[in-house]
Amino acid sequence: MRNTPFFTAWILASFLGAGSLGAAHPAVERQDTAAQVLEEVMATPERGIPLDLIQKAHCVIIVPGVKKVGFIFGGRYGKGVVSCRGAGGKGWTGPSTVRIEGGSVGLQIGGSSTDFVLLVMNERGAEKLIQSKFTLGADAAVAGGPVGRSAQAQTDAQMHAQILSYSRSRGAFAGISLEGATLRQDRDDNRRIYGKHVEPKAVLSGEIPAPESSRNLIATLTKYSSAAH
Repeated sequence: MRNTPFFTAWILASFLGAGSLGAAHPAVERQDTAAQVLEEVMATPERGIPLDLIQKAHCVIIVPGVKKVGFIFGGRYGKGVVSCRGAGGKGWTGPSTVRIEGGSVGLQIGGSSTDFVLLVMNERGAEKLIQSKFTLGADAAVAGGPVGRSAQAQTDAQMHAQILSYSRSRGAFAGISLEGATLRQDRDDNRRIYGKHVEPKAVLSGEIPAPESSRNLIATLTKYSSAAH
C-alpha cells in the first residue's frame, strides 16, 4: 500500500506522455494558424488585401507570430508556410515551410509579435522560393502592398515589385516593406508535415500531393483567390 501513490503518479505520467505523443507538431498546427491569419485579415475588406491582388498572385506566404525582440538593436524570427498556384494556374499546392529572419535597427524596447502575409506576384519571384534562401530587396524586389478593396492605388514601386508584403500587429494591418529580411526553406518542418523528406520545388510545383492537414489552409486560399468571391 505504501507504493500506491508512486504507482498512481507513474500511471498519470504515462497517460500524459501518451497524450503528448498524439499531439500535432507545431509545424502541422502552423498551417491552420496561417489560414486563420488570412481569414482574419480579409474579414474587413476595406482594410484587407485587395482581392484582385490575391487573384493574380503566383504564391502566398503567411508567417504568423514573427517575434521581434531587443533593445535599440533588434531582430526578427518566425516560421510560416508558402503555397503556389498549381499547374495551369489552377488550385493551390500543398504548403512548403519557410523561416523569416532579419535584423532591424531603431527604437525597440521589449518584444512584439507580428503576422506577415507576402504575395509573390510573378514567375521570377516564385522561382526565388525554391532557392535555399533569398533576401528580400536584394534578390527579389519587395514593396509594401496596398490595402483596401481594390489595388488601383498602387504606386510604381508596388507595380514593379516581385513581392508585396503586409504586416499585422496589435490589430493594425498595413503594407510594409521587408527589405533585408531573409527567407529560408525549412526542410525539417516539411518532413513533419509530409511524413517524409520532400523537396520544396516538388511541393510548390504540385508534384507532391497536399497532405490532409493542409485542407483548411488550401480552402482559405481558394476562397479569397477565386474570381467568383
